[in-house]
Amino acid sequence: MAIKSSNVAARVEPEIKEKAEAILAQLGISASNGINMFYRQIILWNGLPFRPSIPDKRIVAFEDMSREEFDAKMARGLAQAKSGEGIPADEFFASLRQEIMDSNG
Repeated sequence: MAIKSSNVAARVEPEIKEKAEAILAQLGISASNGINMFYRQIILWNGLPFRPSIPDKRIVAFEDMSREEFDAKMARGLAQAKSGEGIPADEFFASLRQEIMDSNG
């Protein structure tokens, strides 16, 4: 028995499409199979398979901060360092490298 299929036409920003398809390719999944999986999850969950939300904390680029905001962030970081709340930079970067290695398989 032949499998029937339908086409889906959607407008996606080129950069988003490129990044998503690169990740799918690393997983050995075509864009069509990825979209099919997404649709199946919508059916399974009777809605989106994730909760759309706005993160509590928005990451702000340096260029988008006022001098006062930047100074406040630096003062907070210095206070954390003085109180021993942080970890040494070499430990942080080692854990970050390990996390990246683990996520790349």
